[in-house]
Amino acid sequence: MTRYANFGHAVLTAHRDRAPEDIAVTFAGRDHLTYDELNKRVNRRAHALAAAGLKPGDRVATLLDSPLSVAEIYLAQAKLGTVLAALNPFWAAETFAPVLERSRTTAFVYDARFDDLVAGLRPGLPGIDTWIRVGGPAGGSVDLDALTASAGDGEPALGAGGDDPLALFFTSGTTGLPKAVVHTHAGGLAIAEKLWLDVPLGRDAVLGTGPIIWGIGFLAVAAPALAGGARLVLEDGFGPEQFLAAVPRERVTHISVTPSFFVELLSTPGHENADLSSLRVAMLGGEPILPSLQQRIRRRLPDLALYGYYGQTEAPYSVIARRDEVPDGVVGWARTGGAVRVVDADGRRITGEIGEIQLAGPHVTAGYDGQPEVTGQALRDGWFTGGDLGLVDDQGRVSVLGRRADAIARGGSFTLPIQVEDAASAVDGVAEAAAVGVPGADGEPKILLVVRPDLEHHLDPEVVRSAVADKLPPPSRPDVVVVADELPHANDGSGGQGKLLRREVLNRWGHLAGGE
Repeated sequence: MTRYANFGHAVLTAHRDRAPEDIAVTFAGRDHLTYDELNKRVNRRAHALAAAGLKPGDRVATLLDSPLSVAEIYLAQAKLGTVLAALNPFWAAETFAPVLERSRTTAFVYDARFDDLVAGLRPGLPGIDTWIRVGGPAGGSVDLDALTASAGDGEPALGAGGDDPLALFFTSGTTGLPKAVVHTHAGGLAIAEKLWLDVPLGRDAVLGTGPIIWGIGFLAVAAPALAGGARLVLEDGFGPEQFLAAVPRERVTHISVTPSFFVELLSTPGHENADLSSLRVAMLGGEPILPSLQQRIRRRLPDLALYGYYGQTEAPYSVIARRDEVPDGVVGWARTGGAVRVVDADGRRITGEIGEIQLAGPHVTAGYDGQPEVTGQALRDGWFTGGDLGLVDDQGRVSVLGRRADAIARGGSFTLPIQVEDAASAVDGVAEAAAVGVPGADGEPKILLVVRPDLEHHLDPEVVRSAVADKLPPPSRPDVVVVADELPHANDGSGGQGKLLRREVLNRWGHLAGGE
């Protein structure tokens, strides 16, 4: 194994060798670490973890609060060769124990913020024999900070690389217990290094993000910045208020956010007065980009290059393109080095027809940890199938229509929520929209549309329903429109909106359309 097959070395140390005095990370406007300084900090963390008893191949549950600690300790584990189990700090307390048991972790690294959670978990997890705390000594746990203070900063022996497992990153768990998605060192490098083959970076790039880098966000946001030699700006929060302060302060050039982030940002009072002129590239993914939102972004930031992408925890950045190079509704082409196809019910490749999206490439997961049957269903002949519907046109461009489970079948045709949401978002005064199918008493679903008005408008549900109906064929027209003060979004830890939660929309307002 060469050292460049190890994720930690290739992402961080290789650029330290190239430009040791370049700034690698700025944290909260205070800490400014060069690539050499960050590399030494990571090395000390790796030696400290080894002194705590961790060794290559150990499965290490990791639950951290500070984004700087995330960067240091994730990279330290990569060098050491342990298998990182990247826990989501926003899970419900009862989710942790079954996930840890299924993942067969034997050590747990945690931040002092989670003392109470850990105290409740420890008695029920006898399989975890090493508890390591960041933030000083407490509760019989190993004091990682003390071990770090006495550790050397030389390069540790690299304990894994290539096809060895790098980490377990977990799915959202909206349909059950979160699944552990296995990414290898080679797969992680394909994500981190090759993103810039499809998106321009530049030697002076500054990539900004909040604390969402735990989990797959580390591979998709933080690691690409470091692998590309950019300056990574980490903030404790990246909601609109923090964003409007951080971008001009740090001259951020690149961001990767959900479209819902811009919905909230452009509804925030005072955003017009913020200096956002440094922004060059915004990568938008996690949910569809509605043309109406795209137009709002362009009016506010006409020089910002918008890149839409499609991917999943199992295969980040699988499809990508600059938005002004593809038609509305089209995401783009398969990422460089990857492939995408759409297949019919018999698994045959189809063009120009709706089918199931399949993905392939070195960035795709190695499978679901401890779940061979689920892995076999998702990975077929080298292709990953994640349950999304779409189509590929004759130029190889991919349109993603939504989750197969979200499709609304009535009137002999399928309606995807995005079709209704796009029509609603074009109505004057609608800031955001969510559409769901609600089971009907006669066996045919009703379409429920929930809209949020912008700050300057009052919306009449019947006026909205009529306006939307004029833009859609009869089977796709909403039966009920609800005006709400806010729509539910996932908590991504940034302080801003995560992606839209349609299932929660159904839970809150489904009864108004006849749902249970």
